[in-house]
Amino acid sequence: MLRLKFSIELDYEIDPPGCDFIFSIHAAQTPQQIVVSESLLISQSLPSHSYTDPVTHTRFLRLKAYAGALTVRYDASVDLDHHTAHPAQLAEVAVANLPGAVLPYLYPSRYCQSDRLHRLAVKEFGRLRQGYERVQAIRDWVLNRVTFLSNSSTGNTSAVDTLVEEVGVCRDFAHLMIALCRAVNIPARFVTGIDYGASPILGPTDFHAYVEVYLGDRWYIFDPSGVAIPMGFVRFCTGLDAADSAIATLFGGVRGTAPVIQIEAIPNALGELVIPRHVPYALSTDGQVERD
Repeated sequence: MLRLKFSIELDYEIDPPGCDFIFSIHAAQTPQQIVVSESLLISQSLPSHSYTDPVTHTRFLRLKAYAGALTVRYDASVDLDHHTAHPAQLAEVAVANLPGAVLPYLYPSRYCQSDRLHRLAVKEFGRLRQGYERVQAIRDWVLNRVTFLSNSSTGNTSAVDTLVEEVGVCRDFAHLMIALCRAVNIPARFVTGIDYGASPILGPTDFHAYVEVYLGDRWYIFDPSGVAIPMGFVRFCTGLDAADSAIATLFGGVRGTAPVIQIEAIPNALGELVIPRHVPYALSTDGQVERD
């Protein structure tokens, strides 16, 4: 079991009369990702409201802040006890047999226009052996086609844009992989979190976007950007794409600075220090999805 300790600090300057915020900076509680301890500090004295989505386990923090400076800091320690599987044993699931909760992740979405990429996806991946192997081929295709380049996209960049421009950041890689998976009837969803083990060449630790694909009976992790170590991902929020998986959504005049994030591996409950590493098997921090 791997234990990660991390902190996130977000700083804002808010214009009068104030601003509403929705944050998703709490680590998700799942069967394989257990929050051992956590604390939240809000610099302004104001009420906050929390809600946890029962399906995705995304935890939302809602608050209305006053004009002036605002700091939100979240600290946590999380145990990652990944479910593991041999890739050869993971099959795709026919649409007719998918659980109802998985169905929304078959459709096109704002940033993942799978309908527009259907012909390309069928040409490139339609004849490949179905299962984890085909999903890995889609992941590798995106990694080889797109170059990671900081500040190369905007909040409006979609999967189609990334395909054309062939550059992007982690969310762009994720959108393209998701769109291609859905185009060949493989459910795929967008995940936002943080990671331990990203290349220091990329600069200070930041939030990370990756992909979960439904195979067998649960969601498995894929990182099409190739810049991080999936074993070190801490999951925060999950959705169709970046539109409903934002770390912070602001409703008002506000200016923010870059987040300050620190993360480290620490000894687990048995006193063992486990460092995230690349592994040859499939990883999931989600529980088994029950069939209807």
